[in-house]
Amino acid sequence: MKTRPLDLARLNAQHSAETARVLHGLHEAAFSGKPSRATPRPVIDASWQRMMRIGLNPDQSTSSVLLETAELEHRRRATVLGELMPSLSQGLVSIADASMQVMVVTDEGGRVLWRDGNQAVIRRANGICLEEGAAWSEDTTGTNAIGTALEAARPVQVHSAEHFVRTLHNWTCAAAPVHDPRDGRLLGIIDISGPESTFHPATLALVDSVAQLAVSELRQRHHVSIERLRSVAAPILCRLGGRALAVDTHGWLAAVTGMPPLDRLPIPKSFAAGRRWLPSLGMCAVEPLPGGWLIRIDEETRDSTNRIVLDLTAPRRSSVTVSGPAGSWTHELSPRHAELLYVLTLHPQGRTAAELAGDLFGDITRTVTVRAEMSRVRRHFAEVLAHRPYRFVEGVEVDVLLPDHPMDLLPHSIAPAVRANA
Repeated sequence: MKTRPLDLARLNAQHSAETARVLHGLHEAAFSGKPSRATPRPVIDASWQRMMRIGLNPDQSTSSVLLETAELEHRRRATVLGELMPSLSQGLVSIADASMQVMVVTDEGGRVLWRDGNQAVIRRANGICLEEGAAWSEDTTGTNAIGTALEAARPVQVHSAEHFVRTLHNWTCAAAPVHDPRDGRLLGIIDISGPESTFHPATLALVDSVAQLAVSELRQRHHVSIERLRSVAAPILCRLGGRALAVDTHGWLAAVTGMPPLDRLPIPKSFAAGRRWLPSLGMCAVEPLPGGWLIRIDEETRDSTNRIVLDLTAPRRSSVTVSGPAGSWTHELSPRHAELLYVLTLHPQGRTAAELAGDLFGDITRTVTVRAEMSRVRRHFAEVLAHRPYRFVEGVEVDVLLPDHPMDLLPHSIAPAVRANA
């Protein structure tokens, strides 16, 4: 029997009871082996497969051990999302209240840090442990918007029986991740949840828009801090000879002298004042500045790179470690850059922009997008990535660390070249 993926937006145009009936039928078919005329949406099907691989029980509860009050407060203070709560509340809480839903904000691991919205729904949410301090990652509560958005690294809507655990079949939720614009690091998840009768396909676009507004506010705050650092660093650089630059704690450039400007300098996590080797600059003298670093470059030959390790073992956090005679450094990758570097490891001889476009998008005409992304990648790895064609430079040992299960290889990716090897 020919099947087709479920169209959730189309079902919404029908009666809500019909929507629930179809979704419950899909859920039961998935766990009973019975045939069905439709299949779950790809993001839901991928999540269900993950849940079955780890042995999660669809009849379990969604209860979890709540964070202690002190730990909850510590996590709230430690995340920059706390600074954005007034903006997030202004953008979502009134809408959530009026639409009989709740707004939830979690940390990067899916722990609920804040919750607000309709008081009647909040009381109802306590029954499924959707409360402050609770865990809502997939391995704890199964397929749900918060946990699945964490795994898929993109906005996700989960409705009714699309939830893996049956306890959640009378709920609907939409969630979007928030990434720090300074380094791309995942900060947490913004979610809207409510009874299944409150479902609307536009909720996902609303939550994603608020998440993007949060990122924009962080970006504006970053620009202000860069300007503040520049006002301190510029007079210092005017008095220095040779090559020097001032960067913030994330490596973003505030001022430079004696060398071409760059957007961002890759900085190792363990960075401190003193003599330091940086992969793109060589040996440097590093001094602290308010909100950043003053970096003076020693005029000596830079050491060559010997080994690169592309680590794809973690579903949501890929990284590259570059090692050479003077030390090593690690850089976390965006999902797109992880795809690009993985494809290049499959083709040591190199790939043209058109070939990479086919590998990533199944469309060889999307060369502009590929060139733009490769330009961003080469800002971090200029010494180990060549172009025309794009490839790793000769003489560098490249190792790839893969997940134990092929389905966990870049699970967010829909790139043909990646899925063909998953």
